[in-house]
Amino acid sequence: GNFDCGSMGAYKYLEELYKRKQCDAMRFILRIRCWELRQLPIMHRAPKPTRPDKARRLGYRAKQGYVIYRIRVRRGGRKRPNWKGIVYGKPVHQGVKGLKFERNLRSVAEERVGRRCGNLRVLNSYWINQDATYKYFEVILVDPHHNAIRHDPRINWIVNPVHKHREMRGLTSAGKASRGLSNPKYRPSRKAGWKRNNTLSLRRYR
Repeated sequence: GNFDCGSMGAYKYLEELYKRKQCDAMRFILRIRCWELRQLPIMHRAPKPTRPDKARRLGYRAKQGYVIYRIRVRRGGRKRPNWKGIVYGKPVHQGVKGLKFERNLRSVAEERVGRRCGNLRVLNSYWINQDATYKYFEVILVDPHHNAIRHDPRINWIVNPVHKHREMRGLTSAGKASRGLSNPKYRPSRKAGWKRNNTLSLRRYR
């Protein structure tokens, strides 16, 4: 598609380009990049973000204390890990193949990087590429012990110990997607919402 690049800054130009992934330029770039990513290790540190505009919108800044990790995750649903596909139970639970994992692949990518980099905090992540077998993501991590982070009022909230392994507890944006929080019935959490809806409250003075 055509768009006026005269009035755009560099980041806006990149953003608009990524909205048109099927244009000739993007198809070529993504195909070449995908070939390169297949040759690299499954999980590795990237020297800089592949999509600087997207990374900045998600909180990344090009300064000390910020780290980018690249990872690939195998695509597809989750097969039930039963021996020879035999489920010893009622027929309703006998499905083995058509099942889906509850969380999305981006959340899985964040979790795997978070396990590898236990001393860092997962801030966010974004899609960079995919092929028939894998999806590729970049994960933004923050070093909570670095003074550049500890002294920055915009990001030093992540230094607080309650943010250890946010990605394991569904607190990143990818993790929140599977918790059903868009429905007010499940606020502030599914468990709290269920308790509120299933507790009979008969107040004495009313």
